[in-house]
Order: sequence, then C-alpha cells, then structure tokens
Amino acid sequence: MHEFSLMQSVLDTVEVSARDAGAKCVTAIRLTIGEMTEILFDAMDFAFEALSPATLCEGATLVMRSVPPRSRCYVCSEEFTHDRYHWACPRCDSLATELLAGRELYIDSIEIEELEADHFVDSEKPEEDVGRSA
Repeated sequence: MHEFSLMQSVLDTVEVSARDAGAKCVTAIRLTIGEMTEILFDAMDFAFEALSPATLCEGATLVMRSVPPRSRCYVCSEEFTHDRYHWACPRCDSLATELLAGRELYIDSIEIEELEADHFVDSEKPEEDVGRSA
C-alpha cells in the first residue's frame, strides 16, 4: 500500500508550506491524481485519517481530483481520452501513442487558518512604524 508513503510526503510538504506561511492550522488540501498512477482514493483517505492527527493538518478536508488518461497518436496525431487498458488510437487503431495526461500527482492548493498577531514571539512580530514627535 504505497498510499501511506505518498500521503506522508504530502503531509510533510503541506506542513512545511503552512508553517512558512504562518499557519495556525490547515483547513483544506487539494490534490490532483492521474488515473494511470493507480493510486486508490479510498486508501489515500485512510492514510490521511491515520497520519494527520497531531499535525497542522488534523481536521482538514482532503479533496482529490482525478485526471483521466489522455494520449496522442504518433501515426495520425489524434488526441483522445481512454481508460487504463485501452490506449489504441480511435482514428487509426495504432498502438504507437504517447500518454499526455493521467500520471499526475501534485498538491493543487492548501487552505490555512493564519496565526493571530498575538501568537507571534516578540522577535517574529513585524516592526511597527512608530512616528516621532517634534
């Protein structure tokens, strides 16, 4: 079940980005996953639920978008969508095709709740512009 290691990598990446952005917590994670990766959404959900407690991502919503396979024929240049098992060109029946989409796995976006100003350590607070009186 490679979904656990994939989800751990996603959570590690999201945690770093969220901390860099000054997040109190992560409220949503959006992933794009190509069908040709053979990643199971149910397994990713399970891994997320198992790995996210005690992280900034605990309680976040996980949204996954599937990308169907799309290929181009080397013989006639036809572009077409297909399933994982049937990639012959629908125009000329050639099997000489190039996969253009369907192998994706990336973080589309994350939503965070930011720390309030009083949560910063004094050295992290942005300096305020203090005017001088004459």
